[in-house]
Amino acid sequence: MEDPYDLFVIGGGVNGTGIARDAQGRGLNVALAEMGDLAGATSSASTKLFHGGLRYLEYFEFKLVRHALKERETLLRAMPHISWPMRFVLPLSKDMRFDNSTPTSQILSTVMPWMKGRRPNWLIRLGLFLYDNLGGRKILPGTDSLSLENTAEGAPLQDRFTKAYEYSDCWVEDARLVALNARDAAERGAKIMVRTKVLSAERDGDLWRIELDGEGAGTVHARVLVNAGGPWVADVVRNVARQNSSEGVRLVRGSHIVTRKLFDHEKCYFFQGSDGRIIFAIPYETDFTLIGTTDAEHHGDPRAAECTPAERDYLLNFANEYFKERLTAEDVVWTYSGVRPLYDDGAKSATAATRDYVLSLDANGAPMLSVFGGKITTYRVLAEDAFAKIARFFPKAKGKWTAGVALPGGDFPVDGVKPLIGALMVSYPFLTDHWARRLVRAYGTQAKELLGEATTAEDLGRDFGATLTEAEVRWLMRHEFARRAEDVVWRRSKLGLHLSAEQIAELDEFIAETKP
Repeated sequence: MEDPYDLFVIGGGVNGTGIARDAQGRGLNVALAEMGDLAGATSSASTKLFHGGLRYLEYFEFKLVRHALKERETLLRAMPHISWPMRFVLPLSKDMRFDNSTPTSQILSTVMPWMKGRRPNWLIRLGLFLYDNLGGRKILPGTDSLSLENTAEGAPLQDRFTKAYEYSDCWVEDARLVALNARDAAERGAKIMVRTKVLSAERDGDLWRIELDGEGAGTVHARVLVNAGGPWVADVVRNVARQNSSEGVRLVRGSHIVTRKLFDHEKCYFFQGSDGRIIFAIPYETDFTLIGTTDAEHHGDPRAAECTPAERDYLLNFANEYFKERLTAEDVVWTYSGVRPLYDDGAKSATAATRDYVLSLDANGAPMLSVFGGKITTYRVLAEDAFAKIARFFPKAKGKWTAGVALPGGDFPVDGVKPLIGALMVSYPFLTDHWARRLVRAYGTQAKELLGEATTAEDLGRDFGATLTEAEVRWLMRHEFARRAEDVVWRRSKLGLHLSAEQIAELDEFIAETKP
């Protein structure tokens, strides 16, 4: 038998790769198996924000919000290429109403019945005050009042909106976050296996015996098993590890639509609905606007999740309550949907279910740690908390380390993107501004390593369209575990929005014929 791994992680989403990176950096010998592609499910289908969750304050989730707010700037410093500050415009209206299902609205309706369900501006401002001050904000600017009359922010909105609040959160390229955590773990010595399914995991003395199929087929052993299966976490417990457990997840589908570009500025909108829910409208991939998300109970295979016509129309109708120009289904160029594995806390609705995570340790024999729930914003501290749960099994492991360490390509200042783009264009004069910006936003300081000694665009090999070259594809296969065209154009990038079906098919054929 080969030497066992210290830690074997099931699941290549943000939590799984975050845990693998954290543990490998502490000196453990780690392996990770993902049955599909990295970020192939929930972790590439988020609203793509590092945020505290302003609406969670209405549910008195102060601990969760504070936790997430503190993390925003820690994460921003570690990955300024794939994450950056954004300002959110929250239009105010006299006809905003409470959703009577929230704890806050129920209390206010009782003590101030004259409000007749209206959400007053002072309450919104109070929530934003808490949002500004709960998390020790240092980089991000605080809340301001904003006029919507004769301003770029007000131009696309209906005339009834004349004032707004403006606050800060951060954008993040969610799937790239996962790929870079996996890459960093691998460079530190972890074994990352994509397209590798865990068929079974059985306790074998004080070890786990793990049977694998696919790219990493074989049998391995590990001292501790980490179940970061996301929507499949309960399935892994019961059907892969064959353990009894009363804990479960509540599968909640969040759907998004992408439309043509709806406004000409780089700020985002936070819209409140008459049903008490909220959606965001966010500048996306230069030429588009991202609108989402929904909260719907999901039944069946998480891989079958898709934005239903009803969800699409809900988002369109929601946005039409704010934008002057009416949106229709013809304006939608793409949709995506992901299933969030929320811990089943018995909440009455999907919207009210907790977004906090629960770490469950089964130490009846070789230990197994299962991860329930979680938010992308708290993935790093979740990894630290996960290790704390199993630390007693690894007394020689190093301490916490990830808070001050950049992800690959992120070793430059938060405000250093423009200088980096300029320097890249000087070194490679054939790059357009758009091309250089895309490369820096994807690879940061490692864009030069990807481009190598090229002096012309032709030196980068085959052109697949939309500035995607053979050199970049080979880089993604070699360093970021891409194995198919969809991995490249929908997760390592969103170039699928700019490429034709024929171009993507040609890319798939090239990848199939090329060794990583």
